[in-house]
This record gives sequence, C-alpha cells and structure tokens, in this order.
Amino acid sequence: MSKHAPLTIRKMLLIAFLLAGLLPALLVSMLSFYQARTALRTEIKHDLKTTGKAVGEHIDRILFERVQNVRSWSQLAIMQDMQIGDIDKRLSIFLAETRSSYAEQYLSLDVVDLQSIIISSSNPHHINQRLSSPPIWFSFQDNGQSMTVYHLQNEQLMISTPLTSDISHQPIGHLIASFNWAVIQNLLNHAAQNATELALIDDNARLLAQSRNWSQQRHSLHTHISLQSTLPIQGWQVALNKEHDVAVAPVHRLGLIFLIVLVVILLFSLSLVRPIAKRITQPLDDLLHFVKQLRKPNVSAPPLTGPAEVQALNLAFTRMATDLEESEQQLTRAAKLAVVGEMAAAMSHEVRTPLGIMRSSADVLKREPALSSDGREVLGFIISETERLNKLVTTLIDSARPRVPSKIPLELQAHLQHVCDMLQKQAQDKHIQLSFNASGPVIIAVDQDQMTQVMVNLIVNAIQILPEHGQVAVSLFHDQHYAHLTVADNGPGVPSSQQNHLFEAFFTQRAGGVGLGLAVVKQIVEAHGGTITYSTSPWQGAQFNIALPLETE
Repeated sequence: MSKHAPLTIRKMLLIAFLLAGLLPALLVSMLSFYQARTALRTEIKHDLKTTGKAVGEHIDRILFERVQNVRSWSQLAIMQDMQIGDIDKRLSIFLAETRSSYAEQYLSLDVVDLQSIIISSSNPHHINQRLSSPPIWFSFQDNGQSMTVYHLQNEQLMISTPLTSDISHQPIGHLIASFNWAVIQNLLNHAAQNATELALIDDNARLLAQSRNWSQQRHSLHTHISLQSTLPIQGWQVALNKEHDVAVAPVHRLGLIFLIVLVVILLFSLSLVRPIAKRITQPLDDLLHFVKQLRKPNVSAPPLTGPAEVQALNLAFTRMATDLEESEQQLTRAAKLAVVGEMAAAMSHEVRTPLGIMRSSADVLKREPALSSDGREVLGFIISETERLNKLVTTLIDSARPRVPSKIPLELQAHLQHVCDMLQKQAQDKHIQLSFNASGPVIIAVDQDQMTQVMVNLIVNAIQILPEHGQVAVSLFHDQHYAHLTVADNGPGVPSSQQNHLFEAFFTQRAGGVGLGLAVVKQIVEAHGGTITYSTSPWQGAQFNIALPLETE
C-alpha cells in the first residue's frame, strides 16, 4: 500500500459519508417523521376511543352500584323503624354510618314518609323537614322494585325507591340517596391527562359533567363514545377532544432536535473524517505488515481494532497463522512418534532378548539358598526394572504402531467386573477402594484385548496417582446410541491449564511416567469410533468419560 493510498481512501470515505450517509438519512428521517406523525394521530384517536370507553364503563358502574345500594338498603329490616318515627334514632345512626363508609359517594341519605317529611337522615338537621325534590328524570324497575332518578340539581343526583311495610305490605315512605355528582366530575378530571378534554353529554346534547380543561372548541382530534349502560339511560355519550398541535408536539420536538443534530454532524464531519479514516485504514496497514513478516520469528499479531469487517479479516488471518503453527506442531509430534516407532521396532528384539536373559538369570540367582539379604534386594531391583523396561518398550510400540481392532461381541459388564477384580490386589496394597457399578448388561463389538488395555491403563493411572485410602469408581451405562464408561477418583485432579495436553504423547503428571498411556488409550477408543473426554469427578478429582457406539452388526 503506497503512502498516497490512505489519503485517497480518506477522501473517498468523506465523500461516501456525505452522499451515502447524511443525505439518505435526511430523506429517510423526513419520511419517518411524516409516518410517525400519521401513526401518532391514529394512535391518539385509538387512545381517545379506549379512554372514552373505559370512562363510560366506569360511569355506568358507579351509577349502577348507587342504584343497587339504594335498592338493597330499602329491603333492610331497620327501615321498618320509620313506622314508629325512628324513636330510638337507630335508623338515622345507620344512615349516618352508611354514608360515612362510602366517603364522598353520597351527600345525604334520607328516609321520608308519604308526605315527604324526613323521618330519618344521615344529617340530623334534615329531620322533620320537608324534602323538596327536582323533577323526575326517569323511572324503571330493578328486580321488580320501582326506582326513580331525579334531574341533576346542585351537583347531586337523587335516587329514590319506595319503602313497604312488612306487616301491611303497603307503602310507608321512600328512601332517597343524594349521590355526589362531583364523583363523576373527578373521574373526568382524572382521565383528562395529556391535554385530553372529556365531557358527559345526554341525549339532548346537554353537558352533564366535564373536565376542568373542557372547551366548546371542536379540535381536529375528537370522538364520541356512546355509554352502554345497564340502566335505562338512552343517548348518553362521552365526548373527548384533543388539540392537534399538542398531540403531535413530541414529533415536532424530535424533528427539531434531529435537524440540530444534523447541522452539528455536518459541521464536525470534516474535522472527524481524518481520525475515522485512519481508524479504518491503519488496521489494514498493520495486517499487511503482519502477513509480510509472518515467517519471521517473534512476530506479534496486530491489535484487534477498526470496524467489524476489518476485525473479522484480522481474526481470519491470525487464525490462519495459528492453524499453520498448530499444523507444524502436529507434524512435529507425528514425526516424533514415527521416530519412536522406528526406534522401538528396531530395538524391541535387541532390547527384549537381553531383558529376558537378565530376568531369567535374576530368577535363578534368587533361588540360591546362600544368597544374602542384600543380594536378594538387588535381584528384586533387577527384576522390577526389567519389567518396567519391558512395559516401556511395549508402550512405545503400541503408541507408534497402533493395531487395527479385531472386534467381537463382548459383554462389557462382565468384562469390566473381571478387570476390576484383577486390579483389586493392586488397589488394596494402597488401601484404595475400587468399586464397579453398572446399570445392566451391555453387549458391544470391541477388541477385547484393547478394551482391557484401555481400562487397565485408566484404573492403574488412578491407583498410582492417588494417596492411600483413596477411591476409584468405575461405572457403565448406556443410552440409545452409546455405551458410556467412566473412571472417577477423589485425587487432586488435573489443573485446567494442563487438561488440553492430557492425551498428548510424552505428557505426564506422575514422576517416572513416560506419558504414552493416555495417548494409546485415545488411539484405541478413536479406532473403535468412540470418544474420550476429561471432566471433574463428583469428588472434585479426575474423571475420564468414554463413549463407544452401539453397533448392531
């Protein structure tokens, strides 16, 4: 990349930013604001209808509850006290307590005789006075009982029902409840939010109640919701008004803010384009330098900066370089194993023959009766070391030249039990508890010798690394597709930093170990089409998990 290339890119970025960024953004924003304005108007109309319907239902519920109150109170036995002039004032006390319990719902509760003289009242000053009532608005039957509603007067709505004697079954007076119409006014005031005006209108277009902000002006955003009442009220409506400019004011404010922000962006775009362009082009320069210097030693990957696409390109090149390095390491390990295999094949005969002679000679000498205790100890060392060398040669041959498994049907439960029984003596020598648990018989096609080698290797590794009085648990279970074998212990486990190297050749945690056992186990399991993984055991120790496919053939 030449020195002039970044400058050209930066200029092109500036032009592209102005043409492909700001201008389309301006057009799209104008269309968006128009659509938002239209959508907001539609939503406001819908909200007005929803509010009107809710307010109408609330008004109807309030009026219906008041009518039901009057009807139910009129049927109480205490109402019969009016026949004796409410001498003990029980009825007046009841009316006063009832009105108090309903807070502002009622202005007064009165019981009058047939001459409209107040016999009992929630207000003691009303007793023995004549009750003057407004003209009747409408009457109706509620569950067979006559109910009368009077015209609004002095912000109160009077509801009346006759009282009947329980003895003569003749009318003896009326119960009149003066409903506080301010409750309806407060309901409309509470619903009049966000510059919404509300009013309750009767069938003659007269205002029955209105919110404080109600005006006669008919705004562009308005609606009327008919009151669906359970009472015989006909033609009542809830009218709602909202001024258009107030309704769409949030959109106007948002548009003004956007224009201001757009001007600020235009003013600062020229001064900001250079660092922005540098931020985009510099990672490309660093990546190009990294690719050119890739084969040189001590080359560090470029920092992960710039746009997402440049970062993705950076990650791809870095991952490619890492994969190349890992491939080289794998080839190196394969070469090591190949060398080990060739050496093991060439030396196996030459090494095993003298080892066998040494072992036989040591056994013969050990049977000499005149041999001293020191001599017997030295012969024991010779025998144990020759066995260890023989095992080492066998392990080297197995890891370098793995044998193709000769699969036969094998009942794993019995086989694993046999392996555990075979290793019980070795476990008992260190006071280690070796247990085996199986969910049931599992028959699978495997190489019996290689499977024995796998389990012996894992169990012996656990026994050797555990301190005395440890635990080793072998388990076997299966699902629809796999047989699962686990070997778990309560030892120190494997540090997380070393878990990725567990199955690599020549990696070991045990002093004196060669590091080929787990590599051989992995080769055998994978040759059977299975997998082996490491996890933490329930005792926070090591656990090896083997999954072998259940083959039907």
